[in-house]
Amino acid sequence: MSDKYEPSKVEDSFYKIWENRGYFEIDGNKSIQEPNKNFAIMMPPPNVTGSLHIGHALTFTLQDIITRYKRMDGFKTLWQPGTDHAGIATQNVVEKQLIAEGTTKEKLGREAFLERVWKWKEFSGGTIVHQMRKLGVSPAWSRERFTMDEGLKEAVKEAFVKLYDEGMITQNNYMVNWCTHDGALSDIEVEHEEVNGKFYHMNYYFADDSGFVTVATTRPETYFGDSAIMVHPDDERYKNLIGKEVLLPLIERKIKIIADSHVDMEFGTGVVKVTPAHDTNDYEVGLRHNLEFIKCFDEKGILNQECGEFEGIERLKARDLIVKKLQETGHLIKIEEHIHQVGHCYRCKNIVEPYISKQWFVSKEVAKKSIEKTYAGEAKFHPPHWLNSYRAWMDELRDWCISRQLWWGHRIPVFYCDECNHQWADKNDNPKECPKCKSEKLHQDPDVLDTWFSSALWAFSPLGWGNDGQMKDTFTKSDLKDFYPNSLLITGFDIMFFWVARMMMMGEHFMGQLPFKDIYMHALVRDEHGAKMSKSKGNVIDPLDMVETHSADIIRFTLAYLAVQGRDIKLGEKNLEQFRNFTNKLYNASNFLTLNVDTFPDLKDITIKTPLGLYMQSRLSSAVDEVRDSLESYKFNEAASTLYRFVWMEFCDWGIEYSKASKDSILELGSLFKETLKMVSPFMPFISDYLYHKLSGTTLENSDSLMIMNFPKNIKKDENIENMFAIIEEAIVSIRRAKVVIDMGNSKISKAYIKLDKLIDTAVAKPFIEKLAKVDEIEFVSSKVENSITDVSNSLEVYLPTQEIDMKPIIDKLEKQKEKAQKEFDKLNGMLSNERFVANAPANVIEENKKSLEEVKTRLEKIEAELKSLS
Repeated sequence: MSDKYEPSKVEDSFYKIWENRGYFEIDGNKSIQEPNKNFAIMMPPPNVTGSLHIGHALTFTLQDIITRYKRMDGFKTLWQPGTDHAGIATQNVVEKQLIAEGTTKEKLGREAFLERVWKWKEFSGGTIVHQMRKLGVSPAWSRERFTMDEGLKEAVKEAFVKLYDEGMITQNNYMVNWCTHDGALSDIEVEHEEVNGKFYHMNYYFADDSGFVTVATTRPETYFGDSAIMVHPDDERYKNLIGKEVLLPLIERKIKIIADSHVDMEFGTGVVKVTPAHDTNDYEVGLRHNLEFIKCFDEKGILNQECGEFEGIERLKARDLIVKKLQETGHLIKIEEHIHQVGHCYRCKNIVEPYISKQWFVSKEVAKKSIEKTYAGEAKFHPPHWLNSYRAWMDELRDWCISRQLWWGHRIPVFYCDECNHQWADKNDNPKECPKCKSEKLHQDPDVLDTWFSSALWAFSPLGWGNDGQMKDTFTKSDLKDFYPNSLLITGFDIMFFWVARMMMMGEHFMGQLPFKDIYMHALVRDEHGAKMSKSKGNVIDPLDMVETHSADIIRFTLAYLAVQGRDIKLGEKNLEQFRNFTNKLYNASNFLTLNVDTFPDLKDITIKTPLGLYMQSRLSSAVDEVRDSLESYKFNEAASTLYRFVWMEFCDWGIEYSKASKDSILELGSLFKETLKMVSPFMPFISDYLYHKLSGTTLENSDSLMIMNFPKNIKKDENIENMFAIIEEAIVSIRRAKVVIDMGNSKISKAYIKLDKLIDTAVAKPFIEKLAKVDEIEFVSSKVENSITDVSNSLEVYLPTQEIDMKPIIDKLEKQKEKAQKEFDKLNGMLSNERFVANAPANVIEENKKSLEEVKTRLEKIEAELKSLS
């Protein structure tokens, strides 16, 4: 073996072997599967909008660790892979490409544009899958799905038609969030942020020329849609104005002054314009007072005929022009700076407008049972505080707007008869006639469904539900029975409401059970300083670059080690260096073992007999139990930490060192290390497989992989041997400590004595202590040895005889240290005894000096104690 592990020569070739042998598929571990043990986890399908980011790498790493663990633990395992069509996001990507080419989707036409998007999907989807493979993830690739494949198209139509026929999907004219680029958005697709805006104070003159009222607005371009002016009914300033008419500035359309308790009398002038078609609150007022709903711009944000001379101008571009005109005519009297919240489209960042539009909605009633079952504890969140966030959202749930004004996506399966205006939902893509009047003149709704509608079915649609015989090769008849409900969902907290809550809603509604038993919400991956990663900051980490620079194993283990539940991950180069050193530790341990023994049997094929073998076996047993407990409760960081501690500190720092005094134990240690590598395998699958075969004298090419071998369990414990080695370790540490006092920390000494407080087999202990403490001879005694350096610890005392050691240089050195410490002590003590100094010095300086004095005093006492022991 070379001195250095070279992942680039291992990872790609090993991955191909694993995949080609079908290890990732549900029967890949058939030889170790146990009856009635099934595990299912669905990959959150990444959007086909480019490539994976480090957040994806975290999600997939944690999913792969738990999947590999379950596979090795005898479960029939399905990790369902796939990608998402991501309607708005993907259409935006392709539209930008077209604009760069000097054309638009409208010029191409719907059919040609969709062909173009499909080509992009193939490119982007291929990139994403390549990246996942480089990370070493092991989903059932033969079952890979795309949210717009033929089978899932059928499932979407099945779900839509059922909900439509149940009256749970309806079409209404309703106030929605409107992006003038992307169309209708659901509430959670709107990102609100504070902006530095302005408050425009405008005078509306009475129609009878008796004066005016002043109204303040942040959106002057919408006043053309005003259908009333509103005051609070109890506002004494304006009671006499209720019922009067005012003229809209510039266009002089008459509107009435109404009274409504919605008005905040304390805010602004206490007089509010009412624009029912362009403001969410005004919409409700308009319904209450039966006001006219006047749209003053169209779906693209272009001002219409209601806006007089400004017709044809985009709403935001028109604002300054309108303000200038209002100033010229004397209607605009004041402009104030005003910080307020403005909604932006979560994809294109365009300012979102409240807008009345005819859209399709899923009733919030569909979610009712899933909410009840979640509150009853039928699904558990990890960490548990996410249940509170789920409650906060679901308790305020509104109907879900599911129609989108896009071309890319699942076309809404609703048809209209051109003869009798009948409307119906149909799974047939091309119905021949109207079911009511039999006319053949039909057209389909032009809109597509919200991306999250198809994603909401992801827990069961890839398992064959509603696929109508399509894509049969990607699922089996028993899949729904075996893998629904899914065992676990792992995803980022940022899509809890977009996706998780909606999957729970749809899963319960169509399958009668919540889709998951456990939901693990991981946090964000930030840079090493805790800043959110963004292209503009230049701190984005590309997972593929990390794999090329470090290795998939190092990336995976680093992410797992840092994944504390509920805490953001700070990822930096120092973390990757730390775990690169860990891979070196694993490799060097294997190198040491094979220097002494050529090949090692598996633990099941050997009986451990040596004291060191029994001790390391018992410590391995504890590590296995801890890793299992941590993984079962999704504490990936604790599992990784246990592995790190056991391999580095227990097996390498102590076990391998002990073996230098017990050559007959090396064969056993090799077998125990092979078992350790099985435990490492879910986290670092490449190096663990490589080293396992090196230690076995085999190759992956001619034998099975670790990934389909049993995960360690029920390893024999021996508390007596552990207690003995705890005392051996204590004795070694104590002798090393005593040697430091006499400046012989790393030197060999001829003699040391040990007085034990507990009985152990001293014949077994002696060679280990002598070898690791670097002492020619250890003697166990029952009383204190005179003329010796003493070190006292919990279970023993160590004595190093001084008669054979030249103590003068050691004593001289300590005397100099004492002299220096005494001067420091006297100086500080003198300052703090000086009343003038204490009275005038700042409090923090006094405090620092007191702390320093205490430290010097402790150091002085320690030096004096050492001098006393030497004399």
